[in-house]
Amino acid sequence: PMVEQNTESMRTAFLVSVDARNGTSTGISAFDRATTVAALVDPCTRPGDLARPGHILPLEAREGGVLKRAGHTEATVDLARMAGLYPAGILCEIVDDKKMGMARQPELRRFAREHDLHMISIADLIRYRRRTEKLVRRVSSARIPTGWGDFTCHVYENTIDGQQHVALVKGEISGSEPTLVRVHSECLTGDVFGSMRCDCGVQLDAAMKLIADEGAGVIVYLRGHEGRGIGIAHKIRAYELQDEGHDTVEANVAMGLPVDSREYGIGAQILADIGVTSMRIITNNPAKYGGLDGFGLDIVERVPSITAPNPENIRYLKTKAEKMGHLLEGLDDLEPDPAGAISPESADDVKSLPDGPEGDG
Repeated sequence: PMVEQNTESMRTAFLVSVDARNGTSTGISAFDRATTVAALVDPCTRPGDLARPGHILPLEAREGGVLKRAGHTEATVDLARMAGLYPAGILCEIVDDKKMGMARQPELRRFAREHDLHMISIADLIRYRRRTEKLVRRVSSARIPTGWGDFTCHVYENTIDGQQHVALVKGEISGSEPTLVRVHSECLTGDVFGSMRCDCGVQLDAAMKLIADEGAGVIVYLRGHEGRGIGIAHKIRAYELQDEGHDTVEANVAMGLPVDSREYGIGAQILADIGVTSMRIITNNPAKYGGLDGFGLDIVERVPSITAPNPENIRYLKTKAEKMGHLLEGLDDLEPDPAGAISPESADDVKSLPDGPEGDG
């Protein structure tokens, strides 16, 4: 990797830049760059054949491709692999001269028409691979009686890394009706120990109650998301930094860690296996729109996850709203609830922002 701790916003796996040692001059020209690319994809190339640093930035695709990470790197490798070619390719972006930035879909469609090129999206690749491949398998199922009634618990295993995830299903799931869904990130401190530093545990409780009241729905509990993906040890260290004055975002940055490295592709595959095609998602986090909608799941409604703040997590909630775009407002007007439980009086004052944010808790 280029750096020990990757804090780039999209978590693109940059490797050390290189030039081919043989057949190039400065490495800058298009010819030199093409020579370097040819060397990179040649299985016979050895480390000594490449000079570092150079002018070509290699990127490492996540194993599992676009079904694991809906990124351009993974799409490039997936396209080559599906074509029966060596799993490598060149990734480049087109600049829009008028906007002085990267071209977006309307400009790209015009470019494709002008140059008689075919155009597909990452979502197209995901839909194709979802029809033909699967990265999760259901390994066990059983009835789980809870305070909100009976749920069926399904355990799924990621066939790439062996990580096991859980889905709690209530009632009959029909593809003809939108399903009430909560995709919940593992939080040992909040979900199990009742930590008041976050709102994870009460969000999970609230989601189970909403689904019980609805009579049908799914909770996908994703493992490996502890501390928004940094792990339990780093998370506890982040708590120490928060006690010293950092907020939840600043603490991660101070440790050289990403603010949020969670991915939702496996959750999307679990939902698809259960039979969910369209859903009403219980979340305040806009990242889950891109994380799930990009996998061919139709999100028809966002159901706000409403909890009351307590003195320990009010700053955390404000940081999520102000720095991470979570869809909450009115926090300044709320009375903290020491119990951290859902308060109908306070909940009425929590207003969700408009639905349907774009883009890639």
